[in-house]
Order: sequence, then C-alpha cells, then structure tokens
Amino acid sequence: MMQRRTSRSRRGCITWRGRWAAYPVAGAVGLTALTGLAGLAWVPPAAAEGGGQCTFPSKPFEGRPWSLKRVLIDQLWQTTKGKGVSVAVIDTGVDVKHPQLKEAVDTKRGKNMLPKKRKKDEYGNAPKRGKENGTTDLVGHGTKVAGIIAARPSDKTGFVGLAPEATVIPIQQNDAEGTGTAATLAASIEYAVKAGADVINISQDTAEALRPESVLKRAVDEALAADVVVIASAGNDGSGGNVKKTYPASYPGVLAVASSDRNNERAPFSQSGEFVGIAAPGVDMVTTVPGGGHCADNGTSFSAPYVAGVAALLRAEHPDWKQHQIVAQLEQTAERSISGRDRHVGWGVIDPVRALTEDDQPIDEPVAREGVSKAEEPSPAELQLGESTQERNERLGTYVVVGGGVLVGVLGGGALVYRDWRRRGATP
Repeated sequence: MMQRRTSRSRRGCITWRGRWAAYPVAGAVGLTALTGLAGLAWVPPAAAEGGGQCTFPSKPFEGRPWSLKRVLIDQLWQTTKGKGVSVAVIDTGVDVKHPQLKEAVDTKRGKNMLPKKRKKDEYGNAPKRGKENGTTDLVGHGTKVAGIIAARPSDKTGFVGLAPEATVIPIQQNDAEGTGTAATLAASIEYAVKAGADVINISQDTAEALRPESVLKRAVDEALAADVVVIASAGNDGSGGNVKKTYPASYPGVLAVASSDRNNERAPFSQSGEFVGIAAPGVDMVTTVPGGGHCADNGTSFSAPYVAGVAALLRAEHPDWKQHQIVAQLEQTAERSISGRDRHVGWGVIDPVRALTEDDQPIDEPVAREGVSKAEEPSPAELQLGESTQERNERLGTYVVVGGGVLVGVLGGGALVYRDWRRRGATP
C-alpha cells in the first residue's frame, strides 16, 4: 500500500495528493487535489518499467509500454489520428522542450492561470510562475498527461500518444506549492471553452463536496452546454475499500475515470463510487517528462488522459456527435466483467479499437447486456385435446409405407406361384 507523510496545508489551495518528488527528480504526481484541508503528500517517486529513478530529462523508453500493447494501434488509427481536435490539459503546464510534444502543443492558445503575485516562502523566495502560455512545467505532471494524449511518434521510442495528431492546449493552473484553487480551476475551464477546446482533461480532484452553486460547478455546466467533452480523474483514495465522491469528477455530465491494472481489474488505489463512468490503464504508465525522455507513474491522473485521447479520436471521426454521445460510446464499448455498471470500473475498461469501430450510429446513453435488444417472447403452443395434425400425418404416412410393403410382397409372391404353376403345367 502506498504510504504518505502529510505536510502543512493551506486553506483554499490545490494540494498534491499523489506521487511526487522534488524537481529535478521525477515529479511523479499521481493526482492533484482541490481542497484546502488536505496537505501535501510526499512519497518516493515512481520507477519506470525498466527500473531506476526518474529525472528531468530522462532516458527514452525504447519499447512499447504495456498500456499501448493492449491496443491494435494500426486498427485504431485506420480512419483518424485526431487531426483537427483540440484537447485542453488543465494541469501544471506542458513542457514543449520534449521532442514528442513540440509539434503537439499550441503555444498560441496556451495560458498561465496562476496568480502573478506569489506568496514568498520562509526564506523570502517567491515560487517561479512560469511562461504566460502555460509551457513551463517544473512538476512534470502536466507534461505526462499531455504525452498520453497526443505525443507524436518517434524512432527512439515505442511510446506515442493515443491521438498523435490532436492538438494540446496547455493551461497551467497548478504548481508544486499547490497554488491553484477551485476558483482558478473554474477560470481555466472557462478559458478552455473560449479557446476552442473540444475535450477538457482534468487530472485533479477535491476530497470535499462543493456547494451545488459553486463556481466550479457552474464552469463545468457551461463547458457541457458548449458541447465540450469533460473528462476527470476519479481519485487515488480507494485503498482499503474507501468510497467517496470527488469533484469535478462527480458532477453530472463529467466522465469520471478510474484506474485499471494489467489484468483489467481496478487498481487498489483507484477511487470507487457510483459516479465512476469508465476505467483505463493507470499502473506503470510510461509517458513524457520535461526536457525529454520518459518515466512511469501510477494514478487516475494518467487514466483520464488515456480516455481523453480516445475521446479526441471519436471527436475527429464524428464531429457531429454531441459530447454526451461521445461519452456514451466510450462507456458502451468498454470491456466489462458484468453486464452493466459497477462502482469500481463504471461501465468497464476502455476498449479504444471497439469504440472507433462499433460506431455505426450515436447513442445517448449506455445500456446493460452489451446493448443487445430484448427478443420477443415466444407465443404459447395451442392446447391439443386429440391427435395433432403432425401426429395424424405421421400415422397415415406409416400406413402408406406398411401397406405398400405388404402389396409388393403379395404381388411378388403371386408372381412366383404363377410361374411355378406354368412350369408344372408344361411338364410332360
């Protein structure tokens, strides 16, 4: 089980509640949390599949990560790679120095939502704010998220984004100090809509329920009304069977994403609840890090962009589909262990190829039993008091066969008797 040490909290701030290590050692953040009561959680950084501690930059991952091996990539990209679709990554910024992200990130539409005046620490140093276009990422979290969505192919690695021709809009809303708040997240969502995002990825949550009329709820509702697909991580507090709502994932219309492991089962840390809509790989997730190279990390923070990448492909393939139809398609085609929905993985673990190939027509909501329509009930058989027609036909047929056999026997026997009589009569 992942252990934590909690440091001081600051009311009204977004705090990190996942895997993290001080820069330049891997900023392996599993999840951010929008709450003023939870503190920073410091745990050892995640290790890549090949082993070793992650640094910025890091070595390239030469093979194909397991999360991509489970997908028939060529079949997935048969009709689209996400070209023309914009995905807003509301996070810690996206580093464009990474070769696989340089062409993926739209620096003109990027935005830094952090306050310009930052509170100084006990040593009198103010945290670095970063570039205005959101392309500074000292933590690494946003760069990892963006890579899973839209990293371009490279000859040096088998890792690639699920929508390698989609465009990422970097919106820096958080940092290592947890400066972001629910208000800045709401403002980031509003900006993403204005910037023309088709999909919004939010790998953050709050452990506390927010008021129904909260500014964050209003921002989410406005994004949905603008026909934007909103995807959020479900949370990493699922260890020990803990079940609770997290926000913005729990808001109606938001696709809440849980984490699955290599066996397509819920990862132990993944948050459960009736709000969970779907699950996606979230264990040992190899992806891009600032400066270049790759590292692995765990968390629903990296399951959400996996789904966002597939959502971008669907948006490119079906630009006329509504946002709720994109969500319903992802849920309906997910791989399930039961016929319907459960609180651990929602409608199942995402199946990217099936989502892009079983798409003949849009659906408004997923249904149980894989969408098979109910067959008509059979009509009851009529009660027969006597011999049925079939039985009578079978009896008459038997008579004909037996009678025919008897007649043939009689004629054959008579012919033999007549022949013998002729022979005896002809004898001198």
